[in-house]
Amino acid sequence: MRKMKKIEIDGNRLTLEDFEDVVFHRTPVTLSSGARRNMLASRKVVERIAASDTPAYGINTGFGKLADRHIGHAQIKALQVNLIRSHACGVGPPLSEAETRGMMLCRANALAKGYSGVRPRVVTFLLTLLNRKIHPVIPSQGSVGASGDLAPLAHLALVLIGEGKVWNGSKPVSGRGALRKAGLEPLEPGAKEGLALLNGTQAMLSVGSLSLLEAETLLDTADVASALSLEALKGTPCAFDKRLQETRPYPGQLKTAENLRKLLEGSQIRASHLDCPRVQDAYSLRCIPQVHGAIRDTLDLARRTFSIELNAATDNPLVFAKEGDLISGGNFHGQPLALILDYMAIALTELSSISERRIERLITPEYGDLPPFLTHDPGLNSGFMMLQVTAAALTSACKVLAHPASVDSIPTSGNREDHVSMGMGAALKLKQVLANLRKILAIELLCASQGIDFLHPLRPGVGGKKAYALVRSVSPMLRTDRSMAPDIESLEELIEQKQFAAIIKTCGSRSAF
Repeated sequence: MRKMKKIEIDGNRLTLEDFEDVVFHRTPVTLSSGARRNMLASRKVVERIAASDTPAYGINTGFGKLADRHIGHAQIKALQVNLIRSHACGVGPPLSEAETRGMMLCRANALAKGYSGVRPRVVTFLLTLLNRKIHPVIPSQGSVGASGDLAPLAHLALVLIGEGKVWNGSKPVSGRGALRKAGLEPLEPGAKEGLALLNGTQAMLSVGSLSLLEAETLLDTADVASALSLEALKGTPCAFDKRLQETRPYPGQLKTAENLRKLLEGSQIRASHLDCPRVQDAYSLRCIPQVHGAIRDTLDLARRTFSIELNAATDNPLVFAKEGDLISGGNFHGQPLALILDYMAIALTELSSISERRIERLITPEYGDLPPFLTHDPGLNSGFMMLQVTAAALTSACKVLAHPASVDSIPTSGNREDHVSMGMGAALKLKQVLANLRKILAIELLCASQGIDFLHPLRPGVGGKKAYALVRSVSPMLRTDRSMAPDIESLEELIEQKQFAAIIKTCGSRSAF
């Protein structure tokens, strides 16, 4: 029997692939023995300070504006519990199961790094909940992204101490009752442990990492959709020539052009109009490598940023066991993520915009050989007219959402926290951009496939054939008007399942045009 895969965390080696395995495939997670040793060493420093009368932020003082208030030995545990309770004031729609699992994994890994001064039990308890699928109910709103995602993480920590709510199917139930049912005793947080559970960027990191994984799928899908649109519009692939692309060697541009060459290989449609008088296509076709490629480079930057953050210590203060030092700083500040999350929203809005322009060209007869609105009987039938309107509405919404959250800051905590990142706001906006983009790409695939039907018996290239067949597996050719809303939903499902993105890997390229 094949041994089940496990992921061992130590705060230094977690990858986005591991993240995806744990979040979606529920791969079990354990704490490494090396991480345990590092955590025990830093814990000794915290316990030594807690036993003394030396003021140390987060151990025997208040928080934020109240950091100058000394807390006596007898009240140190109550201080940590009160911190968790008071900060658990989030509002809004709850995070999804995937987002919650991502938060739990990311927070456990940050603590496992050994700079937070918490006992290994804190991490192993968090991993027990994760592995046993005990998922806290975490409201999505209430974080300003510094001192980390305090409110969302507080709702996560509430369940560890036997309070708050967890999911039972789609119904929230008592956290204490869920722990009791699972045979688990609530955690009693010691000195600094409540603060360590709350300080960090793991809410925006989880939402952002999931958005990145989806964005990468949508970008590959956009390459497939654009190739099919180019075929339906009888565009030329000459602009994707490898020699031309290498004169401006951005990695994303080169990769997109390569994808297009693979997808268009062997096209009968292309062969049918080699001698046409048109010299150049519109930018939405000719500049696909430049536009899609720039977005690809943006996502690569996001991947590098999130990979660093997955293995970062974002607590405050941090404990350096070797020297016995406790240092206050600002690693909890979400600015590195906030800027990238906004950059992703801007880039993906551009992907929405260029896709919508290709949709408009597909339904407008002045641009090619296709009938008005891709319908057999224009006038009696409206065909795909309203699909372009829907795509336009979604694209416009993306443009509003692309306004950066990270340029805003509202002072909090009595002006002690006088500059914040708004990273969680950026992450939540990005989710909406992705949802809109997925629908726009579904519409482009539907329009492009209808265009291909009007060019029959000519057939597209190897990638186009596969994309067209996939569309037609859930959406028959439109001959007379019908509601296309179900077709859009069906295409969205296939996009989410990565079926269009996977087409690129099945195509090979033998020419450079």
